[in-house]
Amino acid sequence: MINLFQKVPSISTEKLAEKLAEPITLLDVRTPDEYRDGHIAKAISYPFEKIKRYQGKKEELYIICQGGVRSKKAAKILKGKGYEVVNVRGGMNQWHGPVKGGK
Repeated sequence: MINLFQKVPSISTEKLAEKLAEPITLLDVRTPDEYRDGHIAKAISYPFEKIKRYQGKKEELYIICQGGVRSKKAAKILKGKGYEVVNVRGGMNQWHGPVKGGK
């Protein structure tokens, strides 16, 4: 059973910008349309609805969404599956770096 009350570490979008210089795995749990409207270059689209089926490498995962709610839930689900996760606080609403796609 997944404990939705467990604590999940989080970082700011500014710290994420620094981390992007390293090889990290960043999952974008927004809808495919939201992702297409603009995403961080290293972000992998993995919609929240599918997160329970995620089976990537057991490596540290950074999770982002639009405002931080879905990513926090997704991080808790993945942590319950044994992944080391970090939620990105504020999501894309707080991201001021470059984006791919969109208008």
